[in-house]
Amino acid sequence: MQFEHTYKQYDAELESVRAKVLEMGGLVEQQIVNALEALVNANPTLADKVIANDHKVNALEVQVDEDCSHIIARRQPAAGDLRMIMMVVKTITDLERIGDEATKIARVAQKVYESGRMYTPRFNEIKTMVGHTREMLRTALDAFARLDVTKTVDVARQDEQVDEQFRAAMRQLITFMLEDPRTISMSLEVLFVAKAVERIGDHAKNIAEYVIYMVKGKDVRHTTVQEMEREAQEP
Repeated sequence: MQFEHTYKQYDAELESVRAKVLEMGGLVEQQIVNALEALVNANPTLADKVIANDHKVNALEVQVDEDCSHIIARRQPAAGDLRMIMMVVKTITDLERIGDEATKIARVAQKVYESGRMYTPRFNEIKTMVGHTREMLRTALDAFARLDVTKTVDVARQDEQVDEQFRAAMRQLITFMLEDPRTISMSLEVLFVAKAVERIGDHAKNIAEYVIYMVKGKDVRHTTVQEMEREAQEP
């Protein structure tokens, strides 16, 4: 009976850690949404809120990290449980960095408001990129919650789309700057935002890759989408 109690407590600890990761993921996604809205609508109040809430993301990362350290010290997990802990630690690092990228976008929104500049059509492309990266993050977190690798390849494919959208935006912004030097300052800020969104996609893809590592025991980092798909489909 003592062993059964211990196992139940251990399972509860692991489940608590996973729940906190998903809570962190939800908070980070809201940060992305608010940062985009602050940028598009030049809303300084919302931008301030994103920047202020970044500490909540950081605090959750520290809390989950400490929980994982305690589990390793007390339980000495092996095999699948150890992979789970490693996946969690890596995932919260990427979530924290996504939160940092959202904060960067919010800071640009502050600058846009303070300089009195109006909405620029280039933000339409940013909105499209954010839509894709949000979907990537949701899919990756759903795969994390279910330990389901079937959708992880979709995240990698979407990451390629986001990368191409970033390159297209960069080419167009460079054209704007060459044709009209007055657009340089604003174009650089939009490019800065586009890069932040592209990085959010990279971090979402990382989370999807960790799920494959957890379920299959295979490290698919730095592999092609096709190699990732083969690993995900193998029984």
